[in-house]
Amino acid sequence: MSDILTKRMLPLYESVASPTLFLSGMFQSSPRNFHNSAEVEIDIKRSGEPVSVVVQDLSTEGRYNSNDIYTNKRFKPPIHKEKGSLNAFDLINRQAGNNPFEDIDFQLVAMEKVMFGIVDIQAKINRAIELQSSQVLQTGKLSLKDKDGNIVYTLDYKPKVAHFPTVTTDWTDSAATPINDLKLLSEVIRNDGLMNPDMLIMGCDAWENFVSNEAVQKRLDNRRIDMGTIVPFELRGNGGNYRGTVDIGNYKLDVWTYGGRYDDPETEVKTQYVETNKVIVMASAGRLDATFGAIPTFGNPAAGILPFMPPRISSTANGIDMFVNAWLTGNREQLMYSAGSRPLMIPTAIDTFGCLLTIAP
Repeated sequence: MSDILTKRMLPLYESVASPTLFLSGMFQSSPRNFHNSAEVEIDIKRSGEPVSVVVQDLSTEGRYNSNDIYTNKRFKPPIHKEKGSLNAFDLINRQAGNNPFEDIDFQLVAMEKVMFGIVDIQAKINRAIELQSSQVLQTGKLSLKDKDGNIVYTLDYKPKVAHFPTVTTDWTDSAATPINDLKLLSEVIRNDGLMNPDMLIMGCDAWENFVSNEAVQKRLDNRRIDMGTIVPFELRGNGGNYRGTVDIGNYKLDVWTYGGRYDDPETEVKTQYVETNKVIVMASAGRLDATFGAIPTFGNPAAGILPFMPPRISSTANGIDMFVNAWLTGNREQLMYSAGSRPLMIPTAIDTFGCLLTIAP
């Protein structure tokens, strides 16, 4: 019902949080990592840093070498499937942001609502991928739960315990030695992973305690030797915050913080992907794999229902592979849609990273 007052409909405002993908962006997703199999396997060959040992005489036979030893690892990806529905009789109602005095294009409205639903599902799956990445880098394991808090998927990649230590003195204590704590973990990663660690990702409390430590401040304030620099806050791709560099032992490490977060599926509490008192130490060149398994369907029924909806949203660059489906109920008054993915984040070079807990649990 209209009255004598004139009105102007302003553009729709949507409060939407785009998923941050700082951690999952470190996992490679080459075309070979997209598959139609139930499981994935990786063959891994490892070697140390041996030196050649001298022989006493030219007539002595050379020492025998063998390089055909490898291990095989097999993993089954977790499954994500989300769905939604659209009732035909709801299409006649005014949609958010639309002029109430304009006729409705039912097909267009249906397309828009389903596409918005698919975009929302893709964001949820992206956050699940980021959560996988955060668990892998902080624990070397996966433990995924449902909305009731039940653990529905677990996977132990069998990391070395020494890569996930706890400090002996909390970083909140003035007697803490964060430089030495990071040096010890860096040496473990170098010895086991055969790569120099060059990256720190700090939880927000670990960062505050690190820069508040007197020994750290003195090191960064050294005027004669460049031991590192903390720069003004700088936001870089996928949500990471670049803070500068610090020299520790034999290593120059880029320092990052990361405030990305998600709604815990059980408690709905905002939770940061990097725990506030943890520091991830890693060699950025260490291989991490993002793999994606197909979700099969019979043909593409969506083509006859929503002709512009893609049956698959896939990108090696963006690390996503999602399969879309749509179908009508028998009376053609309800449109169902779904999207699913089988992502698995694999720490292939598992010895090239670790995580330090900076406060006693």
